[in-house]
Amino acid sequence: MKSRSVTPMRIAKTGYIIMSAVFCVVGVLFIALPERSALVIGRALGVAMIVFGAVKLVGYFSRDLFRLAFQYDLEFGILLIALGTISLLRTGNVMDFICVAMGIAILADGLFKVQISIDARRFGITSWWVVLLLAVAAGTVGLLLIFRPWESAQVLTVLLGIALLAEGVLNLCVAVSTVKIVKHQQPDVIETEYYEVSEYK
Repeated sequence: MKSRSVTPMRIAKTGYIIMSAVFCVVGVLFIALPERSALVIGRALGVAMIVFGAVKLVGYFSRDLFRLAFQYDLEFGILLIALGTISLLRTGNVMDFICVAMGIAILADGLFKVQISIDARRFGITSWWVVLLLAVAAGTVGLLLIFRPWESAQVLTVLLGIALLAEGVLNLCVAVSTVKIVKHQQPDVIETEYYEVSEYK
């Protein structure tokens, strides 16, 4: 029986890890350098969201073994691409829009990852509780971004950096702990050949 190609799964897992690391680095930079231009921040995040959205779509269609990390990535990938595109095109009130957009995206991802952690526990993955804690933390920061209790641009930039760092660590943990690549994984549907047998009298 022909095995399924693991190339899409490798691309998705590698992309997840790379983009998670990028989010972590960008988050640290925002925390360390909160005075950066809002327009630069908006465009950088717009590009990052579009790329990560594309990676998530590849992950969704790759059909990894456990089907945990990528199970909600069709909807979330489309959402990220849409938000990233709007971020690139928008010029007015960039920081307000970025905070709301990233807040919605991170809150939604946190909620999805809570469900993934519950499913991971059923699969016997021992690090499920780490995913759960990180998902709750990321979702909480995402909620703060949406309501923006502080008006200072620098404070919001720092909060945005914390949110990106939390999201990056969360996705990195999920990719490493729940995406399993099996070289000889069989396809979901077993192809069989049917022959018509004629009866002769």
